[in-house]
Amino acid sequence: MAVEERQKLPAGISQDLFDEVLSRALESIPRSDQRRWAELYVRGLLTVDGKKTMRGLAGGAGNSVEQSLYQFITKSTWQCGPVRRAVAELLTDRLNPRAWVAQPLVITKIGEHSVGVERQWVPHIGRIVNCQQASGVWLVSEQGSCPVDWRLALPECWTDHPERRRRASIPRHVDAAPPEICAIGSVDRMAAEWRLPGKPVVTDLRDADPYAVCAELNARQIPFVVRIDPASRFALLEPFPQAPAADPGGGADALTAALSRTTMPVEWYDHTTDTVRATSVGTTRVRMRRRRAGAPVLNERQEMVLLGAWTVRGRRTPGEYWLSNLSRPQLGTVYRTAMLARRVSDDLASVTDRLGARDFEGRSFRGWHHHMTMVTVAHAVSVLAGVPAPAQVPAPRRAQVPA
Repeated sequence: MAVEERQKLPAGISQDLFDEVLSRALESIPRSDQRRWAELYVRGLLTVDGKKTMRGLAGGAGNSVEQSLYQFITKSTWQCGPVRRAVAELLTDRLNPRAWVAQPLVITKIGEHSVGVERQWVPHIGRIVNCQQASGVWLVSEQGSCPVDWRLALPECWTDHPERRRRASIPRHVDAAPPEICAIGSVDRMAAEWRLPGKPVVTDLRDADPYAVCAELNARQIPFVVRIDPASRFALLEPFPQAPAADPGGGADALTAALSRTTMPVEWYDHTTDTVRATSVGTTRVRMRRRRAGAPVLNERQEMVLLGAWTVRGRRTPGEYWLSNLSRPQLGTVYRTAMLARRVSDDLASVTDRLGARDFEGRSFRGWHHHMTMVTVAHAVSVLAGVPAPAQVPAPRRAQVPA
């Protein structure tokens, strides 16, 4: 019995769809044997229960293939970029994405040998964790979402250590960077190199430097909607001289009043609860002020839009603050775009984790990226299984030309 026949696709995923996605995604991989191992690997991610270890994937396809799968992921020289680009182009055609959402990924580890692993403070977890940190950029629409590019956020203890770099085969051009800067690299590649139709970038910067990220995105003329922590030292400088310039969320009455004057109910679809919700949202124009020496230069005269969303009933001040360079009159569209981040968070937990995004046990930089590329392909199969196929438009009749 062929190994392909031992791995039955999950219910709801047709063989035709699987073949279509794999054909598009793997077109750039030159060797037929590599494409075969890629198909087996993706099929394993979709079908094998539990943790997606190399042994587990090989067990689902026949244990004799474990060494070949290991070789394909950790040693083969096929390039991740063209595979990811092909998936992104397919999803752009089929999903019609409304935003690019940059989502961090924390991968907890026990040992110290996996590339990029370090005991480090993870703000949204609230404690020190032995982990890898990464960033994924997702294409997202109301129909679904899928990650299309990944970056591993390497700490300096890896990039500045020649022996560690050598053992993990870290390329020379890769430097230390936090997840939010890695996300900018992905966005830049998607816009400039892949030439995907530009969409607003959505991300959460409450634990990062919003000034630096906004400066980089503005310099690339990329629209964005980013969540910020108004109590941080990178607070917004609101254009009301009578208001404090520091903490618009904890006592800047003038800013709260400015947001309150423009509030309107915005309806949006909450994918986490499968319901339509309405949130009171107000806007005001603001400027940012650079607070850290050496940060990228943002035109401090450039006005942007601050959105305040009253997400907690009975609270006088907004529960969420979002900063955008999109047009202020598009209030409803801007906030609904921001809320697409919830879809990504939900899909990360329900789909991507199930496909093994945190399960790679290899130690090399290349191996991690190869594995995550196959996770992307498997995720694309999963999300497109729930999207209606495009209607077949009959070819127009050619006019008859008199002889």
